[in-house]
Amino acid sequence: MDCRVVVDAAVSVYDVETVDEAVRIAISKTGELLNPDLNYVEIDMGSPTGPDGEELPPAYIVADEALVALELTMDVFNVEQEEHAKRVARTEIGQRLSEIPLEVSAVEILPDEAGDTDEDDSEVDDESGDGGNE
Repeated sequence: MDCRVVVDAAVSVYDVETVDEAVRIAISKTGELLNPDLNYVEIDMGSPTGPDGEELPPAYIVADEALVALELTMDVFNVEQEEHAKRVARTEIGQRLSEIPLEVSAVEILPDEAGDTDEDDSEVDDESGDGGNE
């Protein structure tokens, strides 16, 4: 089974004045830490929500320091179950971002092209076999 895992990260950046600048620097900093080993991890601006479900800004700036929410998306292949995919993603990303808090926010099972084709073929074979028996 293949999965797409989304990991939320809280990245600290310093000497910033605007949210846009903080996000840009956080993405750059995270990319430097992940590359070249994990250059296939997608880094996007996060969209945090408050306890009551309200959408919050992606960065909080206080005294020229910011805490930026990022989403790191990684495809994990040949795992046994979703929990295994979560552990693989957290381990791979966490080894390179050891000082950054991480939390898995979503796991999506990717369609298995070979498995879907085999299942579709077997269904067609079963249907044609049933039709020949009648």
